[in-house]
Amino acid sequence: MLSTKYRLRLEFICSRIVKGEEVQLTEMIWANKLAKANQSAASMLRKARRAAANPKMNEEGLDNFLNQMDIGGPSSTHKTMFDNPDDITEWFHHEKTDDWRQRD
Repeated sequence: MLSTKYRLRLEFICSRIVKGEEVQLTEMIWANKLAKANQSAASMLRKARRAAANPKMNEEGLDNFLNQMDIGGPSSTHKTMFDNPDDITEWFHHEKTDDWRQRD
């Protein structure tokens, strides 16, 4: 559990991260050390970084829901490795004869 002093200091740092304002190196070092030792602090820092990475996050949208639930990585842009639908089709289409799941 975070003390009130630590929580308020971390909230101030997180609010600056979300706004895109400058955060001093010593403050970020302190916040990261605290996040390593405390899960609540880690969650607050991840949420702030996600919000900063996606400033147009809609309050009623999926990105905000995922951020509030602390699901996903710092970037909530939901990027995939596929550039077009044909890549997805090709990825699911397997013609492997040596597939271990096939029966003899």
